[in-house]
Amino acid sequence: MHFFSGRSQFLEEIPAQGMDHCAALLFCLCLVTFQSWTAAETSQELRSLMERMENLAKRKGRSGSPPHDTPTLNCIHDLEWNLLNTTFEGSNMTERTRLATIQALAFKLSCDFTGLLLSSAALEQDPQAWAPHRMQFPAELTRKACQTRRKELRLICVYFYTSFFFQDDTNSPLLNNRVLGAQLGHDRVNNLSEPINISFWHNQSLEGHTLTCVFWKEGASKNSSGAWSSEGCLTEQPSPDQVLCRCNHLSYFAVLMQISPAPIPAELLPPLTYISLVGCSISIVASLLTILLHLQSRKKSDFMVHSHINLHASVLLLNVTFLLSPVLAKPSVPGSACMVLAAILHYALLCCLTWMAIEGFNLYLLLVRVYNVYIRRYLLKLCVLGWGVPAILVLLLLAVKSSVYGPLSISQENGTAFRNISICWVQNPKVRSVLVMGYGGLTSLFNLVVLTWALQVLRRLRAREKALGARACRDAVTVLGLTVLLGTTWVLAFFSFGIFLLPQLFLFTIFNSLYGFFLFLWFCSQRCCTEAEAEAGTEMEAFSSSQMMQ
Repeated sequence: MHFFSGRSQFLEEIPAQGMDHCAALLFCLCLVTFQSWTAAETSQELRSLMERMENLAKRKGRSGSPPHDTPTLNCIHDLEWNLLNTTFEGSNMTERTRLATIQALAFKLSCDFTGLLLSSAALEQDPQAWAPHRMQFPAELTRKACQTRRKELRLICVYFYTSFFFQDDTNSPLLNNRVLGAQLGHDRVNNLSEPINISFWHNQSLEGHTLTCVFWKEGASKNSSGAWSSEGCLTEQPSPDQVLCRCNHLSYFAVLMQISPAPIPAELLPPLTYISLVGCSISIVASLLTILLHLQSRKKSDFMVHSHINLHASVLLLNVTFLLSPVLAKPSVPGSACMVLAAILHYALLCCLTWMAIEGFNLYLLLVRVYNVYIRRYLLKLCVLGWGVPAILVLLLLAVKSSVYGPLSISQENGTAFRNISICWVQNPKVRSVLVMGYGGLTSLFNLVVLTWALQVLRRLRAREKALGARACRDAVTVLGLTVLLGTTWVLAFFSFGIFLLPQLFLFTIFNSLYGFFLFLWFCSQRCCTEAEAEAGTEMEAFSSSQMMQ
C-alpha cells in the first residue's frame, strides 16, 4: 500500500507535458522495432522466393522440361511484387539480395531524380565478375510518374545469370546467358526520348553471329510465356568485347545471338553504302526530270504514258524514303517517327514492285491485243492496283502488329571497333520473307516470263524482215530497255549465296539504286527514236509530194 501510494504521488508530480514526451518516445521506439521486424521478415521472404526460383531452375534444367509453364512466370511476377513492396530502413537502397544466379536490388527515387548508373564493378563480390554489365538510367525516367504527384517511386533491378526463365519457342541463345531487368513501380515506362543504356561485356568469339538487343515481351507467343523482340532497342558495338543496347523503355533485356545466314564482309559495307547514297540521289533527280518530260509529252492521254508516270513516282518515293531512313533511325529521334518512315518505305517498295508488274502486263496487252486494248476505266483500275493494294497490306500490318516496323541494325567493323548502321525498316524476319522477298520474287518471275515471251515475238518479227543488220542495234537497245522497265534486275536478290555473294552485292546495289536513272535513259532513247521516225516520215511525205508534182 505504501508503495502504490508513493508511486501515485510521484506520478502526480510529473508534469503533463513530460507524459506526452514519454508516450511519443515509446511510440517511436515501437514503430522502429516494428519496421525493423517487418523489413527483416520481407527480406527473408524475398530470399526464400529467390532460392525457390533457383531450385526450380536447377531441377527442371536437369530434367530437361521446358520452362514454359505458368508457375515459372508467376515466380517472376512474385519476385517483382516483393521488390516493389520492400520496406526501406531510411537509405535509398535496400540490402542487396544476391544468390548464385539471381541478384535483386530496389531503390527509392524522388521526383528530383538526376539519373542512376549501376555497374557490376560497383557491386561487391559479384559472382559473375568475368562477364561484367552495366545499366544507366536517364533523368527522364521518373518524369511521367511524377506527374501523378507521387511521394515515392520504387525502381527495382533484377539480374538473371541464367536464361532459364526466358525461353521462347526456339530457345534462342543469349549472350553470356545474361538477362538484365528493371521496372519503375507498377506502371509501364516507354517512349523515352533519352534511351536507357545497357552494356554487356563478353570474352568470346562471335564471328558468323549477328547480335541484336532484345527485350522480353510477355504474351507474344502462343506456345511459351513470351518472346524476344527488338522493338524500341538499338544495337551498338563500341568495341569487340562490348555490346551496347539503347532502349526507350523498361523491361528485361538481353542480347540475342543469331547465326548470320550470309555474312557480309565488313570492309564492303562503306563502299556499298556510298554507292547506294550516290545512286539514289541520281535516281531522284532523274525521276523528277522524267516525270516532268512525260507531263509535257503530246501523248498525255495514252495509258502507257500514265503508267510510266506512276512507275517513276513510286521510284521517286522509294529513293527519298530510303535516304531518310538512316537519319530517322538515330536514338535521338522518337521511335514513332522511325516506325512511320519504315512503313512508308515498305509501302514505296511494294508500290514500285507492283507498277513493274503493271508495266509487264501493259507490254503483254500491246503485243497480244494489238487492235483491241481498250479497257473501260483502265487507268483508274491500274491506280487502285498499283497504289491501293500495297496500302492495304501495310495498313493491315500496322493494325495487327505495328512493332514489325522500326530501326534495324547492320553491323559494321572499323578496325578493332564495331559500330552499327541502323535504318528504319521491317524488323520482323517473317514479314520480310513474305512481303519483301516473296512479293518481289513473284513480280520478278512474272516480268521475266513476259520479257522472254516478248523477245520471242520480237525475234519472229525480225525474221520476216530482210534488213536484220540495220535493226540489230535498235533491237539490242529495246531489249535492254525492256529489261530495265520491267525491273528484272531484282532477280539478283536471290543470288546472295556462295561465290555469287560478292558480285551480287555490288550488281544489285548499282542496278537498283540507279533504277530511276536507267528509266530516264530508256525514256530519252524512246523519245529520240520517236522523233527520228517522225522526221523520217515527214521527209518521205515531202519526197512523195515532189514526185507527184513532177
